Amino acid sequence: MASVDLRLLRYFLAVAEESHLTKAAARLGIRQPPLSQQIRALEQELGVTLFHRLPRGMELTESGRALQADARSILALVDQAVDGVRRVSLGEAGRLTVGFTGSAAFHPFVPSVIRRFRESAPQVRLVLEESSTGELMEDVRDGRVDVAFIRGAHGVDRGVAVETVLEESMLAAFPADHPMVKGRARKRIALSELAEESLILYRRHSGPGLYDAIISACRAAGFSPRVAQEAPRMLSTLSLVAAGLGVSLVPASLRRVNIEGVVYVNVSGPAEMRAPLTLIWRDAPLTGAIRRLIEEVRAHREAEVPAR
Repeated sequence: MASVDLRLLRYFLAVAEESHLTKAAARLGIRQPPLSQQIRALEQELGVTLFHRLPRGMELTESGRALQADARSILALVDQAVDGVRRVSLGEAGRLTVGFTGSAAFHPFVPSVIRRFRESAPQVRLVLEESSTGELMEDVRDGRVDVAFIRGAHGVDRGVAVETVLEESMLAAFPADHPMVKGRARKRIALSELAEESLILYRRHSGPGLYDAIISACRAAGFSPRVAQEAPRMLSTLSLVAAGLGVSLVPASLRRVNIEGVVYVNVSGPAEMRAPLTLIWRDAPLTGAIRRLIEEVRAHREAEVPAR
């Protein structure tokens, strides 16, 4: 049976269901003589008689009835497999691993895109992985993560595609009892006012782009920052700020993180600090699910522009 042409099985089923060559030929969109030849070819290949030829039609033999049930199952499985492959190609099925940094997850853009993707492709198995920017770049390059939302793309490896999704301003995060903010509702400070402060930054290995942007902005403001602590995660910096160990500079979307003991203030300086939100993926032929997510990101970004 492995050598039987699936097309012959479809012809066989049409004749079996119509019990008539001419009607089956019309249903299949072919002429009757070629269909009759194909049925005989199938019988010769199998070495059995599948139909009794009657004056006014075709009647299944015992062998034909046995083949009919199996042929239906075989063709149904083939159709199911073809449909599954097409759904994966269209990004409607399969598996997608999406990485993100802790700070990226707090920007409303990221959960909104994930939600819209799940609504449009509910059959895709979505796996979410949180890690640092450096680790996510390696995971994408090596194929362990399909796409990732990171902060900047400083030092991204060759073979990894990069697209900036948006940029947001930076905030200073102070301990609530810090003299600069205690008892005063300060809305903005100059970056130069942090020259003597102990800074708590996101570890450079974890997010080199953001780290370097902060250092460059401080130098443009006329001072070399005093980095007292480096935390492995962006949220860890806020915990250290709340403990009174120093001041941090974080993306504005982290204002949504309501940590007791932390006060956020806008920052101005000679060089505006911007925190990019970047999408990366492996620069290789894309699966349907990856392509679908990228398209969702682009569409959502375009829809967000008028609102911003």
